[in-house]
Amino acid sequence: MRRLRDRFGDDSTDHLSAREASAADVVASCNAMGLFGGGDGRLVIVDDADRWKAPDVKELTAYIAAPSPETVLALVAEEIKSDSALAKAVAKVGQVLAYEVPKRKLPEWVGEQFGRYGGRADPDACRALVELVGDDLEALQSEIDKLSTWANGDVVTLDDVQKLTAGRGETAIFAVTDAWGRRDVGATLRSTEDLLERSHRPRSGELMRLVSSMVGHVGRVRRCQKLAEQGVRPRDAAGMLKMHPFVAEKAFAQAANFSAEELADAIVRLAELDAASKGGSRLPVDLELERALVDVTRGAASN
Repeated sequence: MRRLRDRFGDDSTDHLSAREASAADVVASCNAMGLFGGGDGRLVIVDDADRWKAPDVKELTAYIAAPSPETVLALVAEEIKSDSALAKAVAKVGQVLAYEVPKRKLPEWVGEQFGRYGGRADPDACRALVELVGDDLEALQSEIDKLSTWANGDVVTLDDVQKLTAGRGETAIFAVTDAWGRRDVGATLRSTEDLLERSHRPRSGELMRLVSSMVGHVGRVRRCQKLAEQGVRPRDAAGMLKMHPFVAEKAFAQAANFSAEELADAIVRLAELDAASKGGSRLPVDLELERALVDVTRGAASN
């Protein structure tokens, strides 16, 4: 839309909304002469085109069948079904451009957007950004713009995303769970300390959130492990467990690194940590946290 507006200029652009303008208003605008006439034609933009009812759609469809050759009509909507009367009418004489990104292709889309901003990002960084920000395309676009500017031509890495974007959502703990899933004790402890230091919450509050998140994550990994034993694939499990497909794939991969007994023991050990952090131990809470993370990551058999 920005490129269209730049091509025609403000004097040759009429911007309407279907919330206030009827199809008759739009048709009149399309048929109107430009302010000075001549030039490269006119642009009429109509937002919220999906708000029109059947009579307006019928009137606009009649115009679309024989449109003004001097006018470009751009209909913008959040959602118009491909088999709707308006979409079919537009497809006959123009183009229907659907800017939709399936969730499973979001990391690929993120990589493409980095390229549009003149930047580059490795696949792990793209996946991490999706996990961290979610599937809000505007929020992702904003983060991509920020990271591309910061990188200044260098490749954006997973570490860059974790350091610069971790505060955006509640999923910032994924750096800890990733390290735990790899059974990397050192990385688990470093990620945990980094999370606690950079959190805007009081340290005690962030610690409690961390424990709760770890319990939930280990529980998801246990469920995925059981489904894997039944031959269920990650993408099918995502729907069954109401999980993001990327999260399901990661949980299945992590489940393969632990035995069923180890995951059950991890749940118990985290429950003990929860009790200790609420006054059930004479040891400092930070020490209890460190000991518990070592236990659940390394496993009792390795202690």
